[in-house]
Amino acid sequence: MNRRTLLAGAGTVASGSLAGCTSRLFGGTPDGVVLDPQEDQIADSEDLAYPAYGQPLPSFELSAPLAEKTFDSDALDRTALVTGVFTFCPAECSILLRQWARIQGRVADAGLTEDVYFLPITFDPERDDAAALRENAASVGADLDAGNWLYLRPETPARAKTVVEDRLGIAFERTTESERLPGYDFTHMVVTFLVNPDGIVERAYRGERVDRDRVVADIERVASAFADE
Repeated sequence: MNRRTLLAGAGTVASGSLAGCTSRLFGGTPDGVVLDPQEDQIADSEDLAYPAYGQPLPSFELSAPLAEKTFDSDALDRTALVTGVFTFCPAECSILLRQWARIQGRVADAGLTEDVYFLPITFDPERDDAAALRENAASVGADLDAGNWLYLRPETPARAKTVVEDRLGIAFERTTESERLPGYDFTHMVVTFLVNPDGIVERAYRGERVDRDRVVADIERVASAFADE
């Protein structure tokens, strides 16, 4: 199913739910998905704060400074992993992106580099400039030369709030009362979206310690299904 058609159809659903009730929108079974329903999903998709199984990824357009281009989610044409991070995070973000980097390597081994995007979105644009993003890539082991790992950077903190929290449902809050990063830290949700090339969420993996075998298997199934079309 074409993603733009799906989003247009979702426009009549009440705002605030992003895709609305999955059962109402898709007639009981989500359309346009490859994977079976996510068994470890903590609630029905329509009851979650973030887009989940069978729902469209909300639209956004953000700079990819290290690639020197703009990324438009409505033009997505690959399977993608999407999350929100800040690169100065000393724990969960680093753990998650290291997992991603290992997944990126396994995707390459499977010959799927050109079929998969890795899209970490920073919600700390004040500090996450191009130099910080490049340093983070080196720290976590991401292969920027592969061309499929794109750090996305909102222009302002307000834009980050709009895209990451309001649209993607990844809540975050800056705090000055942190012991690990005194004066400037974030409390935030950790969730990774697996999105198919039509822009539909196939999986929402919670937490920073994702099961790499599971994620790679899910990516391969989704990418292969769209390659066969």
